[in-house]
Amino acid sequence: MKGIKKSLTEEYLYLDFSHQIEGCIFPLHTSVTLFLLSYCDCKIFKVCLVPAGEGTDISLKNVVPQDVQVQVISRQELPPIVQNCCLPAAVEKPDNFCRAGLAVVLRHIIQKSYEADPSKKEILELLGFKKTCLKACAEVSQWTRLCELTIPLAIENFLRESSDQHPTIPAEILQLERKLSEPVRVHNDDKLRRQKLKQQKAAGVGPSLAKEKTKSKVPTQETSEELDSSSESLELQVAFSKLTVLEEPATTNREPSHIRKAKASDLPPLEHVFAEGLDFTLADIVLLPCIHHFLVIICKNLSEKLIEFPLLAAWYQRIQEVPRVKTAASQCGIQFLHLPELLATSNEQDSNLREVPAVEEQSDAAFIGGPRPTMTKLMEKGIEVMFSPHPCPTWTLDWNSLPAAVSPKEGKMSSDRALRKQQQLNNLVYVVTNQAKPGDRIVDFCSGGGHVGIVLAHMLPSCQVTLIENKELSLIRAKKRSDELGLSNIWFIQANMEYFTGMFNIGVALHACGVATDMVIERCIKTRASFVTCPCCYGFIQNTSKFNFPKSEQFKKTLSYKEHMILCRFADQTAVQLPPPRRLVGKQCMCLVDLDRAIAAEERGYSVQVISMEPESCSPKNNMIVGVPI
Repeated sequence: MKGIKKSLTEEYLYLDFSHQIEGCIFPLHTSVTLFLLSYCDCKIFKVCLVPAGEGTDISLKNVVPQDVQVQVISRQELPPIVQNCCLPAAVEKPDNFCRAGLAVVLRHIIQKSYEADPSKKEILELLGFKKTCLKACAEVSQWTRLCELTIPLAIENFLRESSDQHPTIPAEILQLERKLSEPVRVHNDDKLRRQKLKQQKAAGVGPSLAKEKTKSKVPTQETSEELDSSSESLELQVAFSKLTVLEEPATTNREPSHIRKAKASDLPPLEHVFAEGLDFTLADIVLLPCIHHFLVIICKNLSEKLIEFPLLAAWYQRIQEVPRVKTAASQCGIQFLHLPELLATSNEQDSNLREVPAVEEQSDAAFIGGPRPTMTKLMEKGIEVMFSPHPCPTWTLDWNSLPAAVSPKEGKMSSDRALRKQQQLNNLVYVVTNQAKPGDRIVDFCSGGGHVGIVLAHMLPSCQVTLIENKELSLIRAKKRSDELGLSNIWFIQANMEYFTGMFNIGVALHACGVATDMVIERCIKTRASFVTCPCCYGFIQNTSKFNFPKSEQFKKTLSYKEHMILCRFADQTAVQLPPPRRLVGKQCMCLVDLDRAIAAEERGYSVQVISMEPESCSPKNNMIVGVPI
């Protein structure tokens, strides 16, 4: 067929299967993945279901798209690289490149579907504006975390509890309802809000999506003339015009003066049509199976609660009108509900929407800004800037004798930067090669283009090296360099750190940004592995769902969170363009932040050193934290 390309590599898609209830495969990650395959009409992957146990009863009738060929395999039959990852996972032959985790795998399915048939531009548009939908990893993006992790898990728990008389409504559902009530921000925000103001002026009052009839049909050629009618909100006009072959209404006429001169603060906000705003995206695909099964229980057992979710109900009805959604849903066993029209929220729900949980900011009456008072406070408690001696400051790899593909110069960077990267690698490679034993597993976290991992795989052929990176293009470049070298002891995993579950002996990270360094150290401690990390982007450090700062008990007794953040912000002021005295303060703050990390690891049974890399000019971020389990 014209425009359709055949996939050059054979790809397998591995999905968990724990159980099945009323046409829904669990875990929900599997249901979501199958729904996307159906929506994209994707036949590229060979799908393998992996049961939770040997006695798991599997019936796939009416829950798997007919065109998708599925086989059932045991966990022991998974390729070794996949056995080290959470599912879902997609693997190219030969099994050394794996994509793991829901968001990464779904984005890959979309990309491969489009490559196979470039005429399906609407498939690629699922990735959203600038193709960033669910691209940010769940560790740093609250939205990705909500869609990818917390909502599916919360719905699964809710379904388990649904046999109770009064199951608790998941907090994540309330959070999503709040999200849908927030104003939409898009790249042409001002223009659309002025069009909405014009529409509202013409109608006398602005229609609200929350109060609009939930059955908003996609416009057809016969009804397209009605698009300018004030009965249809501007948001719906814009959203659904992108989902049909119709051209958007021409707006060549200049807006009236009172519309053009209206202040931005006086413009009406844009309301959600879909989960991320006006565009139907991957986020809607992920949420649909989850919200559907939530609403099934609500309608069956808790129908009085439905009024608390008018925006969610309107979204659920509206999404059914997107082309191909109903077909895809029916192929996956989703029978859409007919919800009553919800015209307004209850007072109780209005109250719930306003009660947004916030992180309490500790008040500190004695707080004084700037790093010096904080550093003095630490000194008074006997905590000072202190580096361990470098084990071998003059050691260097013989870069000239190594194959060209080993050198960071192959990573498409300037000669000056490549030299500094070589100097950084000298430091990390020396420490790792002196710790590694034959048969060890080494993981290069946040590997980027593989500068560290490729050198280690070449220098340590008896060790297995795994590169873990969230950015696909970086990992593809790394694999290309590895293939040129003919390395057989290296794996590539595109995933967030959370999705790597394998055991290993040494964890390495060169310039892992912000809390990514803390995540690497935490992963190593949980595995009782040694770690060699070079932190970066101290200014991005902040409390997260997993970490609170300061980390060590010793620092917690001395500094507040606010004071520790002062150290982190000033630790980023080490650029060569800054005056030497300012760089010195930045270096001292860097050391204190890393000292807190080191002491925290020591409190959990590690021997840790904070070392300054040699030469210090190799990078403004030249600290190295080396930890070995005692």
